Amino acid sequence: MAKRTLTGTSLDTLVSLAKRRGFVFQSSEIYGGLSSVWDYGPVGVELKRNVKDAWWKSMVRERDDVVGIDASILMHPDVWVASGHLDSFTDPLVECRECHKRYRQDQVESDACPNCGGAFGEPRQFNLMFKTFMGPVEDDAAMIYMRPETAQAMFVNFENVQTTSRKKIPFGIAQIGKSFRNEITPGNFTFRTREFEQMEMEFFCEPGTDDEWHDYWMNFSMDWFKSHGIRSEKLILRVHEPDELPHYSKASADVEYEFPWGWGELETISNRTDFDLKAHTEKSGKDLSYFDDQKKERYVPFVVEPAMGADRSALAFLADAYDEEGEGKQQRVVLRFHPDIAPFQVAVLPLSRNDKLTPTARRVYDVLRPHFNTQYDDSQSIGRRYRRQDEIGTPLCVTVDFETVEEDDAVTIRNRDTMEQVRVLVENLETEIRDQLNAMRADCQG
Repeated sequence: MAKRTLTGTSLDTLVSLAKRRGFVFQSSEIYGGLSSVWDYGPVGVELKRNVKDAWWKSMVRERDDVVGIDASILMHPDVWVASGHLDSFTDPLVECRECHKRYRQDQVESDACPNCGGAFGEPRQFNLMFKTFMGPVEDDAAMIYMRPETAQAMFVNFENVQTTSRKKIPFGIAQIGKSFRNEITPGNFTFRTREFEQMEMEFFCEPGTDDEWHDYWMNFSMDWFKSHGIRSEKLILRVHEPDELPHYSKASADVEYEFPWGWGELETISNRTDFDLKAHTEKSGKDLSYFDDQKKERYVPFVVEPAMGADRSALAFLADAYDEEGEGKQQRVVLRFHPDIAPFQVAVLPLSRNDKLTPTARRVYDVLRPHFNTQYDDSQSIGRRYRRQDEIGTPLCVTVDFETVEEDDAVTIRNRDTMEQVRVLVENLETEIRDQLNAMRADCQG
């Protein structure tokens, strides 16, 4: 594991870094911003995309028992009736009688408003789904909802996917997509927001095997975070108590990460039993059971669901990678990302903007970028550019200097974590970078 000097950092430090280095910006900032809505900048969008790509690779492309879909955000309103969201997807809301600020009742520690000390009114249930209208007339008949989860699309498409993919149970359906929840009290940067991205998989299995599969996917999920660089001491698997379980779940557990403010959920792995398929069968009239050719019997599959937040996971990778070393002017901030999570794997840095260096530096850049996510940076001094690449977590920097042009057609590779430098011929550069990235992958196991 790449050695860290720090065991953790503050949320303010992460937010400042995120703005300064182009990870995350406040949405609509020039208009004063929109509460708890965030935009991913040029560096942050690469980080989040790498998190999603790593999940998809592990969950779908490296397996033969999981396939993917990409379903619409808008769904028939009856979907949310059948799933129970229309009646049950609520939080208890309390409002201060004095300042009229609203809070989730379960997150208020006393009877006094934390903002002004005023008294709360009676609690009431608040539905978390965003409403909108389809068509030109805004009436109840035209009302639909922004999906609060991606899972239901996989249930209503169960027969379509199973028939066209010819998969036999057990098999899974995975999806990455936006969801929307009208949270009463969002916060902690990108951890809890009203618009967010989920990475979910519904694994359909034979009743009676569900407990075994639930254990399997809990272990799989913990191992996934560790294998992509999250420190094991920063992760726990917390099993839900019976009174925590939602109406559809037989058993659930959270993968939690120790954020600057404390432990927070990254992923929930739930045994949803046959609740969803039965509910949609009853509401739609469409039989969503499965006929087992080998056993010559029909049954409604049970479902185990690993459901992960892409935004939360990206924030956890950012928090876990943050490190500082040295003191005074020698201090540097470095993000020790796993090479597959780092926004950029390689940076090409000409020693200066000298006209003699630029053509060769551009040639090296062209050699590398078909194979690695590569950034070209020639602004400011070489020392500042090294520090900038350290602060966005780039594992390797390739420096083109006058010797490259005038003498040996070789470049210098600098390692982010060790700061060691080696000289390599351009013709051997791709192979050397692959070898160094593979060594860093092995060193980044959590």
